[in-house]
Amino acid sequence: MSWKRDAVKDLHDIISSGETLAVIDIHGVPADTMIGMRDGLRDNMAIRVAKKRLMRIAWEQAGKDLDVLEQLFDGAVQPAVVSTSKFNSFEVFSELKKTEAGRAAKPGDIAPSDIIVEKQDTGMPPGPIVGELNSVGIPAKIMGGSVHIQKQHVALKAGEVFEGDLGMLLGQIGIKPIVTGLRLCGTYEDDVVFSPSTLDIDFEQFEQDLIGMAAGGFNLACNITWFTSQTMPTLLAKASGEALAVALEAAITTAETLPHLLGRAHRSAMGIAGSLDSSALDDELAAMLGAAATAASAAAVESASDAPAEAEEEEEEEEEEGGGFAGLGDLFG
Repeated sequence: MSWKRDAVKDLHDIISSGETLAVIDIHGVPADTMIGMRDGLRDNMAIRVAKKRLMRIAWEQAGKDLDVLEQLFDGAVQPAVVSTSKFNSFEVFSELKKTEAGRAAKPGDIAPSDIIVEKQDTGMPPGPIVGELNSVGIPAKIMGGSVHIQKQHVALKAGEVFEGDLGMLLGQIGIKPIVTGLRLCGTYEDDVVFSPSTLDIDFEQFEQDLIGMAAGGFNLACNITWFTSQTMPTLLAKASGEALAVALEAAITTAETLPHLLGRAHRSAMGIAGSLDSSALDDELAAMLGAAATAASAAAVESASDAPAEAEEEEEEEEEEGGGFAGLGDLFG
């Protein structure tokens, strides 16, 4: 028939035009909803619904491996082919995920996973719902003026069929397990098949994991003195600080150490002067000791008022000093 040849040609064009191919399942999606979803995706990907047999013919004509298509068909009741050159597999998954929404199960629906009812306060007022929940095996009881689920209960195992009012009752307590939308069955990109479970990534957590691994790698590189363009500034700053400490202990005079050494000598001289009788001091030295005493008194008053904050800062400084390269902050010396 001509319409079949036209369908195969359209499928062949779609399959040949995209760098990322996918099979989705549109089973259970109302026609008007499907039209709206396709309109929203039209600018970035092409979607073609057809019989599996016609898809196989077009796929083979496009020079693709039929075994790959059979993998993508796995679990698809009413498949459609998706093709895009704008999105990679992960982006296709994210875009299609936006079309999904949960609904209450109807008789005949199959549980996609174990349907677990948690122990909870449903917030529903007392009424016939208590008896109805108990009639389907969900342990419900009125407590404190509302309906409570008394303990965790597995209402249905994955793959089992919803019967009677079970789906409707679960919907009343907020459990809507049947996902409607353009459900991705799998993608094919660069000769690799990606399953939905592989593509379902928490990008925020992934970003945090990458940051943590980068920080850990940086700390390790610094602690084993591994010279790279990233670690050199931190290692040089650490080496400079250690060299300065050694030079000060050895009283080696340089442009960098001289201010520290003079300051140390001045403090020592003032300490000795403070232990002498006032008659042994000249006017200049006595004035310096008086100014030092006044400054010390003012500092003691201020320190007493800020003692809790300073204690916390000292604890933080001790932790930082003892931790070596404790984080990316070491990049700044």
